[in-house]
Amino acid sequence: MLSLFGLLLGLALLIWLTMRGTELLIAAPLCALLVAALSGFAMFPQLAGPEAPSFTASYMQGFVDFVQSWFFMFLLGSLFGKMMECTGAADSVANWIVAKLGAKHAVGAVVLACAVLTYGGVSLFVVAFSVYPMAVSLFRRADLPRRFIPSTIAFGSVTFTMTSAGSPEIQNWIPMRYLGTTPYAAWEVSLVVAIFMLVLGQWWLMRMVRKASVAGERFDGRASDPEIHDRDMPAVWRGLLPLAIVLVVSFVLHGRLAESALIVALGSGVLAALVLNWRYAHRLPAAMSAGAVGALIAIANTAAVVGFGGVAKLTDGFQAAVTAMTSLPGSPLIGAAIAVSVIAGLTGSASGGQTIALPLLAPHYLDQGVDPEALHRVVAISSGGLDSLPHNGYVVTTIRAICNESYAAAYPSFAALTVIVPVLGTALAVALFSL
Repeated sequence: MLSLFGLLLGLALLIWLTMRGTELLIAAPLCALLVAALSGFAMFPQLAGPEAPSFTASYMQGFVDFVQSWFFMFLLGSLFGKMMECTGAADSVANWIVAKLGAKHAVGAVVLACAVLTYGGVSLFVVAFSVYPMAVSLFRRADLPRRFIPSTIAFGSVTFTMTSAGSPEIQNWIPMRYLGTTPYAAWEVSLVVAIFMLVLGQWWLMRMVRKASVAGERFDGRASDPEIHDRDMPAVWRGLLPLAIVLVVSFVLHGRLAESALIVALGSGVLAALVLNWRYAHRLPAAMSAGAVGALIAIANTAAVVGFGGVAKLTDGFQAAVTAMTSLPGSPLIGAAIAVSVIAGLTGSASGGQTIALPLLAPHYLDQGVDPEALHRVVAISSGGLDSLPHNGYVVTTIRAICNESYAAAYPSFAALTVIVPVLGTALAVALFSL
């Protein structure tokens, strides 16, 4: 009981500190230490018994594993975004979209760009890095409040695309390992749910943006924004081609190299952006340095939260919560959706929620005759709801490290689109499978 109380207290404190703007490299270890202390963990591995967890080892294992897995993706993704920014390629694409569609479609253009890249297999973190410069340009041209940029990027990345049938994102692939399904499991229901989330989310997002604009909010320029006045910019195809190269290379190599395909794809995108737009580059060395530093800050903030999850999942309280969530009575699909959602919320990770819950859920529900394709789709969609609480690594990186916004300004709309909309999508999927 004390362990579970410590887990919930640590999680609540982490969310509160994150919302208050506390530095995550301080807040996450402190909250993890609180969880570890109330669960009886030793401080150091030298003081722990045989095979018993310790605070420093558990925290750093989660921290280091994340950095090891994602460092090159963060670095190249940040460099790609900066390259598109400093050469004017992002502005060129933004200007072209505004000219063709009109400024009123700026929000939809950002959502579409994120959706295409996400469904093409580009990492969610990398999509945020890559699209942000274009989003700034579009919002500037349309004179829209920039605090909605994080939620616009996230809506196009982690809702109707991330967990849909056919998506190459790991949130759609993890259930295959346990259920023997394919990435296209229950595609008919998935299509209906994706359209529902797209329509609802886009309507809600536009409503929030229009309300803020009517209230007098405008785009607020910053010194860190790329300078676009009185400079030559490349032709639009020079801006679109690097984006297309990232998408195509990632899609082609995904089956052979898995996540490592992103390293090749992003490296190709950086080189293409540089070669195609060399003569338009503005303060290239400074931009590259800023990209490298930005990548380090982003991955450190994210890994700090992942380290908290590394401690949390080893506690007795977490194991008790998992057991309770995976033993819920009633409809198997409702039980699975609740279990995966809650565990994803506790760990701050959609993939973490699936990986922990499915080894327990899959055999139990399959033995009861539950349709594996239905279970696959419900688990995938439900994992993308409560995972987007404030302590989620993607949320932290997108709002604070990439977009440099405060939680007070950006998170309300972010939560509406990435928590509430997927939860409603999950409910729709369960209802459709129950017909």
